[in-house]
Amino acid sequence: MLREYAFVADGERGALIDPQGCVAWMCAPRWHDDAVFAGLIGGGGHYQVAPADQWHVWGGYYEPGTLIWHSRWITRDAIVECREALALPADPHRAVLLRRVLADDDPVEMLVRLDGDFKRDGDVWTTRFGSQWVRWSGAVDGRVVVDAGRHHDFVLEVSDRPFDDPPPDPELCWQETEHGWREAVPDCSDTLVPNDTAHAYAVLRGLTSATGGMVAAATTSLPERAKLGGDYDYRYAWIRDQCYVGQSVAAHGPHPLLDDAVRFVSQRILEHGPDLRPAYTVLGDQIPDQRELDLPGYPGGTDHVGNRVRHQFQLDAFGEALLLFAAAAEHDRLTPDAKRAIDVAVNAIEQEWRKTEAGVWELDERAWTHSNLSCVAGLRRTARFTMTNRCSSLADAILAETTRTSLHPTGRWQRSVDDDSVDAALLMPAIRGALPVDDPRSIETIRAVRADLVQDGYVYRFRHDERPLGAAEGAFLVCGFWLALAMEQQGDRVEAARLFERNRASCGPPGLFTEEYDVRQRQLRGNLPQAFVHGMLLECSAQLARDWFE
Repeated sequence: MLREYAFVADGERGALIDPQGCVAWMCAPRWHDDAVFAGLIGGGGHYQVAPADQWHVWGGYYEPGTLIWHSRWITRDAIVECREALALPADPHRAVLLRRVLADDDPVEMLVRLDGDFKRDGDVWTTRFGSQWVRWSGAVDGRVVVDAGRHHDFVLEVSDRPFDDPPPDPELCWQETEHGWREAVPDCSDTLVPNDTAHAYAVLRGLTSATGGMVAAATTSLPERAKLGGDYDYRYAWIRDQCYVGQSVAAHGPHPLLDDAVRFVSQRILEHGPDLRPAYTVLGDQIPDQRELDLPGYPGGTDHVGNRVRHQFQLDAFGEALLLFAAAAEHDRLTPDAKRAIDVAVNAIEQEWRKTEAGVWELDERAWTHSNLSCVAGLRRTARFTMTNRCSSLADAILAETTRTSLHPTGRWQRSVDDDSVDAALLMPAIRGALPVDDPRSIETIRAVRADLVQDGYVYRFRHDERPLGAAEGAFLVCGFWLALAMEQQGDRVEAARLFERNRASCGPPGLFTEEYDVRQRQLRGNLPQAFVHGMLLECSAQLARDWFE
């Protein structure tokens, strides 16, 4: 089950580790490159470190504020842990996966397996797969016994260049990785749930490259609904998602992930202007077209690489970019590039807002209400610090036309000009300042979302048809956090906290979230870990703490 997978990452790539000590997924050297280990979606590659005694109980935990994971097993005779991490600082050309077996009070025999035709030189094994060179230090053939109170290190390197240096020293790698995480994750003791907030930040840091680009998730093709499609490649940097996360980080403080988001988004806007694509590789390149892989796939899904979103236009990305830049400006973190990108984004909104586009959920082209209102929110926040009338006037014009065409007879916002249903995304414009908190349109929208899209404390995006909620897709965890923020904004602290805790509890033991949650089966659905869900948890934890404790 997805809820049991642990995640380690260094910003340039990530790996999922299952309860049996197998690296089930890792692409290298970059997020969007071919998978070295692809067992998660029915592909090849097998790297396992686990107790030889198959009769054991699994558990695990992260070291606080890090993505250093401890797989933990209790066997019939011993307790053993495997400390696991991708080494910091990250080299974009070389992944370094650290695994340290730690025996407790008793000796333990470990099963160790790594696929490949290796050339052996003592305990250093080397091989090559296509364009990738692989080196494994501390290697053993099949099994190793670790004495009580001792440890055994395995260091796996995957590089797009030949190795011309000696294998790294494991002890030094661990020290540098520990230091890297201490420097990367801020103090979150002032938030509602400090440990979970720091963990969310660590996950986001792990998903963010040195380029500033943050992938939406580490994986591809994990289905949102078995046999119903919804299995996509999320190993790319979505402009909207990065803006969401940048704003969430800014809600707590001017941390480096805010600067990363501003840098990456402003560069893409300056480079592409009104032709901004919804997503790019973390290098800022065009993502490939979606195509299927000839693999069995995750149960219920079909394997894909690439994404059809490369052909879409999404207006709301410009509104979210303005909101991101405004959040940076409030922390005095606005760069010269971002200042120039503001003008480009405003011009793009002025030029494009009357046209149809794919919207926040990347569907068919319509005049989506959420997109227009996101632009209104961005323009209003921009007007606060640019002190120009242009942004305010444009925001007023868009709001007036959207009110004329997309206000439901009940007084709430409807999804689009030709779709009068309710959408949870319509909670966000009021949260971000498109309208006053007490605006009747906002209040009626909250009421409609709660009445029509909430089940057992979880929130769905919208109704696809007449089927019950949950028949078409899972609840969207980010929407649950949005509703928590909306209720907090309305002054209902108890309901905000209840929604926050309900959605926060949907994760598995490693504390990771996917995009969707199957309420009936209590299972995570979709790619893992989903960045913007962790971002909204962070923002809720910071915002609700101020409301409760100040």
